[in-house]
Amino acid sequence: MVGGIFLRCSVDLCEKIPFRLDVAVLAGKLRLERGSPDFHELSSMVDLAVRVGRPKAAYVEAYVEFAADGEVVIGGISFPGRLLTRNLGGAGRVFPYVATCGVEMDEVAPSDGDILKAYWWDAIKSELLYAAERFFRDEVKRIYRLGKVAVVRPGAGDADIWPVERQRDLFQLLDGVEERLGVRLMDSCLMIPNQTVSGILYPSERSFHSCEVCRREGCSSRRADFDQEMWEDTRGG
Repeated sequence: MVGGIFLRCSVDLCEKIPFRLDVAVLAGKLRLERGSPDFHELSSMVDLAVRVGRPKAAYVEAYVEFAADGEVVIGGISFPGRLLTRNLGGAGRVFPYVATCGVEMDEVAPSDGDILKAYWWDAIKSELLYAAERFFRDEVKRIYRLGKVAVVRPGAGDADIWPVERQRDLFQLLDGVEERLGVRLMDSCLMIPNQTVSGILYPSERSFHSCEVCRREGCSSRRADFDQEMWEDTRGG
């Protein structure tokens, strides 16, 4: 099951983003028994998502103009944060981006107040977001002939590492991204649709996961061990 759109903010280039939704895999994640009424309901929701889903991504090619004293300047915009200085200081060229499941998914979201259906729909939206971000990453690597890359995101990790409020800096750099993708950055710095992410992709031989600077214990989404030394080195900004 495929569908989607890819949007390159820098040159206004649109291409299709493929995505695949496997009902059985989703049902397993959601602990729904195959053949049950809930499974059939989920299958109908997946069919709807395939028809209307349009995951999208927008990015700009930019250069690090300055990186020192806990500040990185990209495209004339200052991005405070020692994590950014540490990770982006030697990168040279970087790719600020926004990726989203697409506003189309919110337009047809279940509206009967069923909490379970809303939860299942959000899980489907998450799959579309994953497809958008993966496509963006692969496309940038292909076009710019990059090797290994990493991503840093505002609000990921502990709150004082790179605060979510700095997301406004990214949206300023990605001028017009809200109109182009249909996403909205709220006063709280949450984004709508909720299955939307922003960040900066950069070439790096060393992988980076925000989990390395997050002290949250018992997180089911943890992908890397907490790094005490890195956490101490990147706090503030």
